[in-house]
Amino acid sequence: MLTVDALYQALENRIPASLSCDWDNDGLSCCADKNAPVTSVLVALDPTEEAVEHAVAGGYSVLLTHHPLLYKGLKAVNEDVLNARKVLRLLGGDVAAMSFHTRLDSVEGGVNDTLASRLGLQNVIPFGGEPAPLGRIGELPEAMPFETFAEQVKSALGVSALLTATCGAPVRRVAVLGGAGRDEISTAFAAGADTYVTGELSYHDLCDAPSLGQNLIMAGHYHTEFPVCSVLVDMLHDIDPDLTVQVFSSNRVEIL
Repeated sequence: MLTVDALYQALENRIPASLSCDWDNDGLSCCADKNAPVTSVLVALDPTEEAVEHAVAGGYSVLLTHHPLLYKGLKAVNEDVLNARKVLRLLGGDVAAMSFHTRLDSVEGGVNDTLASRLGLQNVIPFGGEPAPLGRIGELPEAMPFETFAEQVKSALGVSALLTATCGAPVRRVAVLGGAGRDEISTAFAAGADTYVTGELSYHDLCDAPSLGQNLIMAGHYHTEFPVCSVLVDMLHDIDPDLTVQVFSSNRVEIL
C-alpha cells in the first residue's frame, strides 16, 4: 500500500532536497497521518484556495504543488488567516499537501528543462543559481527574427500576450528560467544567450534591454512553470501506475 510518507520519499528521491535554495520552504507541509493510504493525487502549480477546495471536495489523498503552501511560519491558526484557513481545510478533509519548489526548478527534467524543451531548444545545459543551477540555455535549430520567436513562445506556452524588448538581433541562443527570473538576467547573457525568456521582469529591465544588446521575453510566471505539472503526473504514474491523478489549473491572472 502506498502511504503519504512513501509517496513523499519516492518523489524526494527523484527531486532531492539538496537542490533546494536555502530560503525555500517546500516539502511535506501539511499531513495529519503519514501512514494514510494514497489512492489519488491532485497536481497544481499553486496551492490556492480553489485548489485546496477541489482536493477536499474530490476526496483526493494528496495535493501536490510546485509552489509551497507555507513560505513562512504561521502566527495564528484560525479561519481569518489565509494560509491557516487552507491548512485547516486540508486537515479537516484528510488531504496531505506536499510541494517541490526550487529543487524542481533545478533538477534534471524539471521546470526549466521542460520549458527549454517546449521552446524547441537543443544542446541544453544549466546556468546560474546556488546550490544548483536553476536556469537552462540552449540553441534553436536555426536563427530566426525576434518577432517570429516571440510568436513561437506564445504558441508553445498557450499565452495570449507577452511583454518583450529587443535589441534587434536575431534569436539563436536562448536562456530560460521559469517564474521570477529577473535576478538571473546578467547571468543568462554572460552565459552566451542572445535572448532570455522568463516569467517576471521589471519595467526597467525591459526598458534597458535594447541599449544593453539584449532580447527579453516576459511570458508570465504561471505559463513558464505550468508545463512541469505534466512531468509530475508522469512521476506519479511511474511510482504507482494505479494512482488516480488530475491536474488542476490554479492560474488566477488574466490578460484582459
